[in-house]
Amino acid sequence: MIRERRSRQKLEAYYNRFIEQGEIDPNVHPWVAKSWAKSASLRVDYEKMSTANRLSVEELKEIQKQNKPAIDYLENISVNVREFFQKYNISLLLLDANCTVLKSYSMPFYQMTPGEIEGVRVGIEDIGTSSISITYEHKSPFWLFGPEMWAKECQQSDACSAPVVVDNEISYIITLVAVEQSDMPQDAIIAMLLTIKQSLEGYLHQYTRIKAQEAILDATPFAVYHVMAGDEVAYANKLGMSRLMGIGAQKNGNDELKTNLNDVIMNYRHTPIYRGFKGVPSYNKEVTWITQAKTYEDITTVVPLDYNADDTVHSVVAVSMPIEDLRTLVAHAAGFTAKYSLNSLVSGGTNFNSIKDKALRIARNKHHMLIQGESGTGKQRMAHGIHQASPRAAGPLITIHCGDTTPEILEQELFGVALNTDISHPGKLELASGGTLFIDEIEKMPRNIAVELAAALNTSQSNRVGENVERSIDVRIIGACDSDLKRLTERGLFSRELYDIISRSVIRIPSLRNRREDIRDLANHIVNELASQHQMAVKEIAPETVELLMNYDWPGNIKQLQGVIEVAFFKTADGVIRPEDINLMGDVKPDNKWKEDKDIFVKAWKAAGGNVSRMANLLHVSRVTLYRYLKKYGFDKK
Repeated sequence: MIRERRSRQKLEAYYNRFIEQGEIDPNVHPWVAKSWAKSASLRVDYEKMSTANRLSVEELKEIQKQNKPAIDYLENISVNVREFFQKYNISLLLLDANCTVLKSYSMPFYQMTPGEIEGVRVGIEDIGTSSISITYEHKSPFWLFGPEMWAKECQQSDACSAPVVVDNEISYIITLVAVEQSDMPQDAIIAMLLTIKQSLEGYLHQYTRIKAQEAILDATPFAVYHVMAGDEVAYANKLGMSRLMGIGAQKNGNDELKTNLNDVIMNYRHTPIYRGFKGVPSYNKEVTWITQAKTYEDITTVVPLDYNADDTVHSVVAVSMPIEDLRTLVAHAAGFTAKYSLNSLVSGGTNFNSIKDKALRIARNKHHMLIQGESGTGKQRMAHGIHQASPRAAGPLITIHCGDTTPEILEQELFGVALNTDISHPGKLELASGGTLFIDEIEKMPRNIAVELAAALNTSQSNRVGENVERSIDVRIIGACDSDLKRLTERGLFSRELYDIISRSVIRIPSLRNRREDIRDLANHIVNELASQHQMAVKEIAPETVELLMNYDWPGNIKQLQGVIEVAFFKTADGVIRPEDINLMGDVKPDNKWKEDKDIFVKAWKAAGGNVSRMANLLHVSRVTLYRYLKKYGFDKK
């Protein structure tokens, strides 16, 4: 790197000998000799330094914008050493890894107008041998004496270049060019160059990691703050910045956040951040933040930092997540998302296609809604499709079954419950906030709970059981009912208040016997799903099997068809499902076991939809025989 001073006359002689005779003197530095040979083979002009290979004004602005951190950092350094540069007429250049000059920080050594070198590519292919090209080739700092420069007009100047290496790759090249050689402190210039190089490398190394850390923090679903003593926010990630701007925080002229929490949070002295400056940490605390614009609820962790000698804290880190965001995150993690789209609903006929079109229109509005249809018609899958097609698709889809539990447990499951002053659990109404709550068998919801739910939906406020705290909710209700909910309401068996809310949009799903044109496609769809789920070959459904399926009334609807096809799929040894593989009674076989086992008889009765004639045909017995067993097991005749 540091080369002792050489006789300029000898160096000029070596250069001229090569230019005129093509011979390399043994005293020429081997890196210079190699570069001269390459410059000659590239036929680079050795009289003048070319600036023809330059970026357009727009391209230069864009590349300078991309490299702004390095440019700005060297700007600050050059200001501090400007007197030294002026004294020895030194120019500082910053180049990118492609040897394009990004910035000139003083008078260019070969130009009278500052800035003309910017945007010019000065690789060996462009200007021949230079300290830049040698540093680029050997990835090492190098001092080049004037007579060793390829372009003769540059030979009055010495130059020194060094690579700026970040993460084991050359990111930039910095160059110091000394126009006057006399009385020039070569050692000092080299030391300055190496200092600038190491300083820039350290800065870029740190900058890259800080930007990576900021990207990570911006990608997290948490708001992150670094708060200094005096309650000033020194740093906030993207979500934190958004929340602060929403409560009145301001940015200064440098686009930096300038806010004092004590000025914007009305209950600041009662928050974990204030206690953090007292040395008290907080972990995952439910906190209410009261501001002029809005009241927030979130889960907050505060960690005190930087204890002084007198044990006082002068900064804290706070991490918080809005409760509604936390619920959404938990809901997605728990699989509370739509598993089916409207497109996945099989519809070979025009009748069901029109229902799907209506569902798509309803999905896009904000109304609560009701899905009616017999058991097994696919109401839950329809609800999934509507949620996925709605503006709430990014939110959770929570399901609650009204017929599976007692009224007390249902109320707690729906609204949540406070066990004591310290332990309070949200209900599914809160968990579904921002998304959809699917209420299956809504007709079985007790009237008092239905009235309470209607009130919560009208006010967008909910109370947990055993608690007086009102919490905001933002949820869409999709109710499902096997019977005629309007008739139940008129008979006083269902809450009029809740019915009026969910009946603004109603979808009625027909029974499978009323959409026989879809049975073939449904059966094939079920087979394809089974093959995909179990990584098995797709099986064909024989035409006579399709005819058998289409002639059956399917009292259990699609759910029953699913069960029958599933049994046949795994029962069939080859790749074709034939009529003999189909058992319309599901897992009930038409043998004599039903005569002795009531459970098997009940399954057969349900599979036949409570129809005596259908059950007699399925069990291959007479109606008279079947009546005898109906009486034996205590069933009504139909």
